[in-house]
Amino acid sequence: MADLIESDYLVVGAGAAGMTVTDALLSHSDASVTLVDRRHAPGGHWLDAYPFVRLHQPSAFYGVDSVPLGKDAIDRGGLNAGFYELASADELRAYFAHVMQEHFLPTGRVRFFSCSDYVGGEGDRHHFVSRLTGARQEVRVARKLVDTTYLEGSIPATSKPPFEVDEGVQCIPAGEVVHLSERARTFVVIGAGKTAMDTCVWLLTNGVAASSIRWVKPREGWWLNRRFHQPHTLLPDFYAGVGLQFQAMAQATTFDDLFLRLEAAGFLLRVDTAVMPTMLHGAILSEAELALLRQITDVVRLGRVRRIGSQRMVLDGGEVETPADAVHIHCAAAGLARPTPRPIFEPGRLTVQPTMWGFACHQFALLGAAEAMIENDEEKNRLCRPIRYWDQCSDYLSAYMALLAGERARAAHPALAAWARDSRLNPLGRLGEWGNHPSVVETRGLLKKVGAAAVENVTRVLAQRQ
Repeated sequence: MADLIESDYLVVGAGAAGMTVTDALLSHSDASVTLVDRRHAPGGHWLDAYPFVRLHQPSAFYGVDSVPLGKDAIDRGGLNAGFYELASADELRAYFAHVMQEHFLPTGRVRFFSCSDYVGGEGDRHHFVSRLTGARQEVRVARKLVDTTYLEGSIPATSKPPFEVDEGVQCIPAGEVVHLSERARTFVVIGAGKTAMDTCVWLLTNGVAASSIRWVKPREGWWLNRRFHQPHTLLPDFYAGVGLQFQAMAQATTFDDLFLRLEAAGFLLRVDTAVMPTMLHGAILSEAELALLRQITDVVRLGRVRRIGSQRMVLDGGEVETPADAVHIHCAAAGLARPTPRPIFEPGRLTVQPTMWGFACHQFALLGAAEAMIENDEEKNRLCRPIRYWDQCSDYLSAYMALLAGERARAAHPALAAWARDSRLNPLGRLGEWGNHPSVVETRGLLKKVGAAAVENVTRVLAQRQ
């Protein structure tokens, strides 16, 4: 066994969560951090992602707080024209490698162990094992274990399809479609989430006719309009989107009416306007992407796929014929896990979980900042209450209520309030620079007018739904 490592924190996972929490600990304390990840480099699932993936949110809202991602440029062409850039998988992998090599390691307070599995611990003693050598390493942790794996889910690239596939049927994960060497007569895209949408858009923009795509969708989803999720010079539009949400929340007569009002205002989008969505994962879509997706008319809505045979596909609600010479593209992994929330801050442990509706990296950075700035775990948990990741439409409303309650509590904490104002990851942190913008003035007035009614009405429609 190697020499004992002494470290204030042991962070399990060097993806966006682990890197962002570590960045906050380094920025706001004198702590030392040991990072352990089973992958060969920092970056988490971006190392496994399909090659044509991009962030669905602007790069400005992603990554670690102390190191900007991208050039804060507005795209001039393509499906994201007019909006701020979206980092690609290659850019994200390079970004996290850069953060590690140029910002973390030079501090002398960070150690990074790749290709290593955390295997547990007791008290302040923890262990991880190298996948390459089998060597077991012990770490004495002075403050806390930071667990970023509690919500780790599955993605198509690293998960078997959640259905049976008969011999001779061609079924590949989304990323493998770029390596096809023979023309397919039909592409069958299986899944209703962001991966499936990205795959459909990629096929269409690469010349595949919409008539050659069959889309198997177990559910229909609501998607956030990218127009209302922009930084910098377009921040007034972001704030206007906040106003649209509050107005719909205040005026809605029923649960479904609330979402239809948000759609009518342009804040929410759905591909098929004849089907009422049952999921809202928080992914962001442009109206240009939406127009492309609506070209696909061969849509199968019979629930989840159970088996793909050489002649028939079996689903929860029936069977359909398997097209001849079809390539089935598996986009149906479970995604993020949704276990029962546990306290985020405990003696010797920090369990990364969402606390509110909003961008993930902002929330990760908040947890690191709270850990560094506040002594008492009870106070940290009061200011950062865990919730489940959103899946059903009702999760959006309950998460939004958690956002409002949390922001109200943190605004009364001087250190966290100052951090929020200065954090580049806080989407509305720089709104003060646009205080006199006509749209901002109008939205501010609207929020004052309907804010209390919105909170009261959301509570009512959620109770009705339950």
